[in-house]
Amino acid sequence: MGAWELLLVGVVVVLGLCGVLVPGVPGSWLVWAAVLWWALSDPRTLTWGVLVGATLVLLLAQAVRWALPPRRLREAGATPRMRVYAGGGALLGFLLLPVVGSIAGFLAGIYLYERPRQGGHGPAKAAVGAVMRSGGWNVLTELFACLLVTAAWLAVVIWG
Repeated sequence: MGAWELLLVGVVVVLGLCGVLVPGVPGSWLVWAAVLWWALSDPRTLTWGVLVGATLVLLLAQAVRWALPPRRLREAGATPRMRVYAGGGALLGFLLLPVVGSIAGFLAGIYLYERPRQGGHGPAKAAVGAVMRSGGWNVLTELFACLLVTAAWLAVVIWG
């Protein structure tokens, strides 16, 4: 697979990661489709292993999301800017403390958005809890799964 094709696959993966944060956009499906495209273009045992692993991780994430209550983020006061803070925090947390850092980063991103808006620690902490109860766990589950798939894809592209 050439560098341009890898770049296009990477663009689709990034669009999928951003799509997780936008309601109505099938972010995890875009990430999976990009990995499928990559595996079909570069048929090796390792690439097919990443595709199978990505499929299992994303299916498990979907099963967990179906078990959680439905999204009602807008009613809890979630705005597009909050999604940017939460997504950026999750990505930064994932890079600083691989895998588990995305959870802390997601929560910290929401907190950093709410702190100036609410005017203090207590109200901001309560707002984070309200957002997470009203559908934040759904978003975090899907984003975490997509970040895992992205990390596996990048690892194989760089070192595989």
